[in-house]
Amino acid sequence: MRIHYLGPLIKRKGATHPAMRGYDVSHFPASCYLVEVGDEAGVEGPIIEGDVLVVDEQRPAGHADLVVVDLEGEQRLFKSHRIGGRLRLMPTVGPQESLWARRSDLRGVVVSQARRYGW
Repeated sequence: MRIHYLGPLIKRKGATHPAMRGYDVSHFPASCYLVEVGDEAGVEGPIIEGDVLVVDEQRPAGHADLVVVDLEGEQRLFKSHRIGGRLRLMPTVGPQESLWARRSDLRGVVVSQARRYGW
């Protein structure tokens, strides 16, 4: 699923994305940034179009994590599956095939999700 980089998670009051209002962002490490889920996600399921995800670029990817991967110049969201010492990436939507992760392509692990209702 395609995602869009929004920028670093800013810890100043009122300086972050509107979807993060009401969240205590002070407990997130400085290594976090925000991405927005693209329209490939649709409007059903646990992650939908427009959701804002907090990604920690320093957290190591483990089994069953949602991870951000740079794939052919695009940031995409995958579910990780640890097999031995390697990481297999499973697409979060669609009938695409899984692939083996390269550490150089990993951009971080999703640590939180925010959804804005209404405008």
